[in-house]
Amino acid sequence: MPALHDGRPLVFLDVDGPLIPFRARPVPGTAADGGGNPLLDRLDPADGRRLLALDCPLIWATTWGADANEIIAPRLGLPELPVVEWPDGDEPSSGLHWKTTSLVRHATGRSFVWLDDEITDTDRRWVAAHHPEPALLRRIDPSTGLTAADFTALHDWLGRR
Repeated sequence: MPALHDGRPLVFLDVDGPLIPFRARPVPGTAADGGGNPLLDRLDPADGRRLLALDCPLIWATTWGADANEIIAPRLGLPELPVVEWPDGDEPSSGLHWKTTSLVRHATGRSFVWLDDEITDTDRRWVAAHHPEPALLRRIDPSTGLTAADFTALHDWLGRR
């Protein structure tokens, strides 16, 4: 978590689905260097530039954990990012994603964006009822990953903050 609260919303990033789409997407100018994992070829370095352009603290919110800094960040041109540590045995309420309550706790009352392919309306309602600041829970289509439309929505939401 960022040490200093500067008023900017946090951006929680999932990897599988948003950054590594489930369907292959040829990325111009990238070599097939998956380091043994062919799915890594689906990463688009432009996503890293677009995420950095949000000018908000980026935080890994993924089961990749610290491996996201070693494997994903360099391929996207991202610096080392903080990582949400998931508590063991944190059972969600009925229909609530298992990450939701942890991310709200991690946000510590700050505005945040959560980019994930498994977000539902149940998560949105729960966050609206239990988090005092604005939050954008953006469900990313896992077959395509982050798109220009997603980044437009992010910039629009952040512009209103």
